[in-house]
Amino acid sequence: MPAPAVAIHLHALLSRDLRALRREVEAYPTDDAVWATPAGIANSCGTLVLHLAGNLRLFVGHVIGGIPYERDRPREFSARGLSRVELLGELDAALAAVDGAVPHLTESVLASEFPLAIGAVRVNTQEFLLHCAVHLTYHLGQVDYHRRLTTGAPVTVATVSPAELSSARPAG
Repeated sequence: MPAPAVAIHLHALLSRDLRALRREVEAYPTDDAVWATPAGIANSCGTLVLHLAGNLRLFVGHVIGGIPYERDRPREFSARGLSRVELLGELDAALAAVDGAVPHLTESVLASEFPLAIGAVRVNTQEFLLHCAVHLTYHLGQVDYHRRLTTGAPVTVATVSPAELSSARPAG
């Protein structure tokens, strides 16, 4: 049975934004630059990458896909100095978790209650997975701004491109 349309679109969005996050990390000129925290900026690119990878690996890969993973959330916010190659490995693992879980979603799983309480509340699985996608995109925008601010490079790396959506087709 083919995946429900929402699963197809969700997979496309999560994959697109993880690829964009990869391009962001690659666009930093040095490993040190991803860890810069100018005045008024609480989280570096590196911190956000670790946070997003941990979030998706736990909630999508492990809880939904059954892929073994033990999250270390405190490390996501305390680790420093990982290389861009190490950060890209974290993103690759997150993408593998998304690829291993989302295409196998069924209507009944999407309609069910998410297996874990989130922030002391229970939520619908489909809505929470959409929240995970929005959360990823929110932090992706922060990384894009961080990169431009800390490197002085105004160039885009083609974040949130509609051409990468699952329904994209040439106009006309």
